[in-house]
Amino acid sequence: MENNVQQYQQLADMLQTRIDENRIFTDQALLLAYGTDASFYRLIPKMVLRLKNLDEVIFTIQACAQFNIAYTFRAAGTSLSGQAVSDSVLITLTDDWRNHKISDNGHKITLQPGVIGADANKYLASFGRKIGPDPASINTCKIGGIAANNASGMCCGSAQNSYRTVDSMKLVFADGILLDTASPQSIRAFESNQSRLIMGINALCAEVAKNEALTQRIVHKYRLKNTTGYSLNALVDYSDPIEIIKHLMIGSEGTLGFIAEITYNTVIEHPHKASALIVFNNIDEASQAVTALSKDPVSAVEMMDGRAMRSVADKPGMPAFIAGLDLQAGTLLIESRASDKTLLEEQCATIMQTVAQFKVIESIPFTSDSETVATLWGIRKGMFPAVGAVREVGTTVIIEDVAFPVEHLAAGVLDLQKLFDRFHYDEAIIFGHALEGNLHFVFTQSFEDADEIKRYGDFMDAVAELVAVKYQGSLKAEHGTGRNMAPYVELEWGKDGYALMQKIKALFDPCGLLNPGVIINDDPQSHLKNLKPMPKADELIDRCIECGFCEPVCPSRTLSLSPRQRIVLYRELQRRESAGETENIKDLRKVFEYQGLDTCAATGLCAERCPVGINTGDLVKKLRTNKYKKFTPIARWTANHFSATTKMVSLGLKTNQVAQNVLGKKTLSTVVNGVRNISAGKTPIWIPEIPSANNSPVQSTKAANSSAKKVVYLPSCASRTMGQQAGNSDNRPLTEVTQSLIKKAGFEVIIPEQLSDQCCGMPYDSKGMNALADQKSQQLEKVLWQASEQGKWPVLMDTSPCAKQSIEKFSQPIEVLEPTGFVLKYLLEHLTIKPIDEAVMLHVTCSSRRMGLENSMLELAKTCASEVIIPEHIQCCGWAGDKGFTTPELNEAALHTLKEQVPNSCKRGFSNSRTCEIGLSHHSGIPYQSILYLVDEASH
Repeated sequence: MENNVQQYQQLADMLQTRIDENRIFTDQALLLAYGTDASFYRLIPKMVLRLKNLDEVIFTIQACAQFNIAYTFRAAGTSLSGQAVSDSVLITLTDDWRNHKISDNGHKITLQPGVIGADANKYLASFGRKIGPDPASINTCKIGGIAANNASGMCCGSAQNSYRTVDSMKLVFADGILLDTASPQSIRAFESNQSRLIMGINALCAEVAKNEALTQRIVHKYRLKNTTGYSLNALVDYSDPIEIIKHLMIGSEGTLGFIAEITYNTVIEHPHKASALIVFNNIDEASQAVTALSKDPVSAVEMMDGRAMRSVADKPGMPAFIAGLDLQAGTLLIESRASDKTLLEEQCATIMQTVAQFKVIESIPFTSDSETVATLWGIRKGMFPAVGAVREVGTTVIIEDVAFPVEHLAAGVLDLQKLFDRFHYDEAIIFGHALEGNLHFVFTQSFEDADEIKRYGDFMDAVAELVAVKYQGSLKAEHGTGRNMAPYVELEWGKDGYALMQKIKALFDPCGLLNPGVIINDDPQSHLKNLKPMPKADELIDRCIECGFCEPVCPSRTLSLSPRQRIVLYRELQRRESAGETENIKDLRKVFEYQGLDTCAATGLCAERCPVGINTGDLVKKLRTNKYKKFTPIARWTANHFSATTKMVSLGLKTNQVAQNVLGKKTLSTVVNGVRNISAGKTPIWIPEIPSANNSPVQSTKAANSSAKKVVYLPSCASRTMGQQAGNSDNRPLTEVTQSLIKKAGFEVIIPEQLSDQCCGMPYDSKGMNALADQKSQQLEKVLWQASEQGKWPVLMDTSPCAKQSIEKFSQPIEVLEPTGFVLKYLLEHLTIKPIDEAVMLHVTCSSRRMGLENSMLELAKTCASEVIIPEHIQCCGWAGDKGFTTPELNEAALHTLKEQVPNSCKRGFSNSRTCEIGLSHHSGIPYQSILYLVDEASH
């Protein structure tokens, strides 16, 4: 749809009357970054909006209609088929859309579209319930996308998807009218005001009822998993127009309206589960086993072909026999669930009796051992990343999603494999949800030249004929039609079915403004256009598939860019430089400087969520090497004179305290932050939570021979210099509290020599000064090796970032622990704990999360306090070394929801990083201290 620049400017002007201008984006670089989703299509929007409430959505819809400008809604952007990209207006939602309400003792849950799927299940866990859909992206994808795509998953099948489990919805239509299907009053008003739509729905129902062949086709298509086109089964399953509208919205991919809220009927989450891995000679035998197993108490049966198993054979922890399987082998991963252990054992025995009817060449029997189960499902979940990790630079990973009638599953797999050979997709693998006949196949594809695009087009034509015509299956079982399968909808559904879908689209969206080009697209070549380039940029990120799984844990995602978006911009920078496109490179570099580099916390949390393990922070630190190069001489001086450096920091803290006492907080803030404003942010910010100086210097101590329990205590440079902030109930410095607790447990404390010169290297590492970081790390390792008597005694570092840095850098066998790990392993058994009778906040630092200590930290806190609260959606505080002072907006953005999550009864919080606690205190309204204070207070 063509619209001129003036129309978009007029639209922007209108939107700014109701929407904050900082949530209306028109900068070209940001449009590219925000416009990218997980699919292999690229459309760059003219405008991106972040809307915070329903009124803004309705106003935007009506404004776009006034200027005849198209718009697309996006949730998490994990869609794979091109349904969440736009070349007009892209509408995203702020974190304000995360409300939920549980009713009917957990049998219903009402969710706003911004709720992450896994969070919905977390809310329901205490009721033993969950939502039905369980897509593989559930830790990232949002309810709006789950419902709009009718996403399902490994255990969901078609019986528990959104279509089958929806109870009610709040919907906004193309004219801005709101319908709450749970409200009789809203329904009456809608029926009165929208008689055209109601009459149109009734007419469509009558048309289907008269067309027996079409009715039978609809019934046949939906005995399979099917998300190709609109949910035509709504016209067969229901007669009430409101029910039909509600169910047509499921899987409509934002082309019929906006789902502002959905209430699900929840399903049982069985507490007892077991998994088994069974390998057969070939796919045919595996498929026969699937048919037999469909009558057994199985909750999931995942099939993997020989190539799929081969793709993960070299991954750590994989069973040894996988490497020896030939390419003909067929493997099933089976899960059974039950309400109690005895019933589960009986179910597993029944399933194995069925399996025994077939020739099994390898197996791992049913087990509930969490580690083994994680390994087994790691095989299945690791296949998509395995292909992505080995693809050639410049190619993209494509995952297609089809369904065969189960009776044709084996033949379908074999025919797909023949197509792979015919079109030379030698790396392609097949896996999927076998009970539903739903198969995913993954392959790599270049779109860099016309021949490659033609190869892909010919391949998809052949796949469509195979699946939709030969086997009468579904071309899209759960990933949505999008742009990718839009040209094939008529092939699958026939002329009558496709014409019906065109009428549905015209009825709901007469002006064609809602996500045009998706599901209904008259261009037979649309799936071969607007293909996303994947240029070589840097080996650290070249494997990125832009899936967006990293985004929920990124502390800068609401301020600037997420890891995915940083990679998108950096790829574009490298592409322009390689192509010699000097125009606009300077502007793009300037945007990337702040959005990409300055506001990245470089925590590495993204690597934990990334399917191929990419740490975008590593790229950022590498690029910072050049950015901070001019400061290297100063940094080198501080590294070589670290004792003097920390003394200057301590002097600064003392000066701050004096100034605060003399001038008062308000005046001091005005002066210091006024200078910051004048300097355009080049000087540090001042906040009242800046701690006092640590006036209790730590002295080096050597080990005595008498004690059998010793620990080397290395106070971080932060805890050596910083005391506590004003208002803390315990004003002792952390160094004093730590030693008190260690001695209370009967341990002798060893303080290393030359303590004031020691640093883990983190301050230099975060700025990409690798040589200086290594220098300090090696110096520290040498000192600790000596102090620990060559690794004989454990080393406690009182802040988690220092511990993580040292664990990763040290080459000698020194046991390094942060506070939580040390207390749990060494101190707790020697202490008598009486939990304090109060609720406390707990912040698990990003370094602790990356060390796998989240549950341990919660366990320790719960041991020491009657109630522990971990705030939602805060994975990292965004303090990031010194960025809390230099880039305070990052800390603010990362913690923007913290204060509202602190109950009135909660007066303090705990963590395990001294610098993080400054920002946490500032943005929560309560003081935060090390978790060691809590343990010390609760112990005797």
